Amino acid sequence: MKKAITTVLMLSAVLIFGSATVWAGNGVVITEPANGVTVKSPVKICMGVMGVEVEPAKNGVHDGKGHHHILVDVGLPTDLSKPIGKDQHHIHMGDGSPCKEIELSKGPHIIRTLFAKGNHIPYDPPLTSTVIVNVE
Repeated sequence: MKKAITTVLMLSAVLIFGSATVWAGNGVVITEPANGVTVKSPVKICMGVMGVEVEPAKNGVHDGKGHHHILVDVGLPTDLSKPIGKDQHHIHMGDGSPCKEIELSKGPHIIRTLFAKGNHIPYDPPLTSTVIVNVE
């Protein structure tokens, strides 16, 4: 019964939060893993960009440039004028890398990417993409 409920919740979330991305200007996309797949931990997460450039946070704040953050099982920040926090749900990729492996517990997980400037303040409107995976 618990597995059936988890499956229904995951499928509902896939329909609601699917990672369909419309490339009308600047944007980011999670290229790996695909939405709705079952994976093993650690999970490799890779992102791509269009219209912006990825650079290390240490390079400073430059229009149209920044780095990725991975948000796990949390929504987007409500105040996009503040830096993104750093904890187990907010993973900074300030080195400018496009991929990172993260440990996730068994079950469904919502993974988001959020692109931010060198000071970790996201763009507004947010440059984000979402996938949902199930870890076995």
